[in-house]
Amino acid sequence: MITVHHLNDSRSQRVLWLLEELGLPYEIKYYQRDAQTRLAPPELQAVHPLGKSPVVTDGGRTLAESGAIVETLVRRHGNGGLQPDPSSPAYDDYVHWLHYAEGSAMLPLMLNLYVSRLGEAGAPLHPRIESEIANHLGYVNQALEGRTWLLGDAFCGADVQMSFVGEIAGAYGKRQEYPNIDAWVKRFQARPAYQAALERGGEYRFAG
Repeated sequence: MITVHHLNDSRSQRVLWLLEELGLPYEIKYYQRDAQTRLAPPELQAVHPLGKSPVVTDGGRTLAESGAIVETLVRRHGNGGLQPDPSSPAYDDYVHWLHYAEGSAMLPLMLNLYVSRLGEAGAPLHPRIESEIANHLGYVNQALEGRTWLLGDAFCGADVQMSFVGEIAGAYGKRQEYPNIDAWVKRFQARPAYQAALERGGEYRFAG
């Protein structure tokens, strides 16, 4: 049985969604953020030394990092679905999006969150952060031009992995500036598997 160590309002929601898309049975162990600090509870360190979520146990292995989890679950359990043929050029694009989501796209969005907590002390950093957010959201918006999903007509694991970028952009009130991203987010949030994952996962404030 696959177990997801699930933290509310976190990237682990997309792992639940992926498992629903794959039609796999799984169980959830729930963890709650500290109401004041919004940090993960120390209990997660007993699961993985970093004390972060998502963490998945599958077949005796403990998997961390969203991109690695998506890639591994699709490879192990996807029966060739939710990813392009590994011999095709589209597979290279698929791998790009899996890594780009956390390797590049989320950095300025997370900096925006942390620097905003500094108040006036963080003001000098905001122009550069805003410029980088616009750079990355513009890139994703352009990539989605004329496409239903990131790779074209076929929904895949890359859409799951990149979903948090679109949702966080919405939480910052920036998604309306990028209509292709906004339409893409609305499409994936309407998927039955996404809705089923919300029901199982519980509190998730980025689903709007």
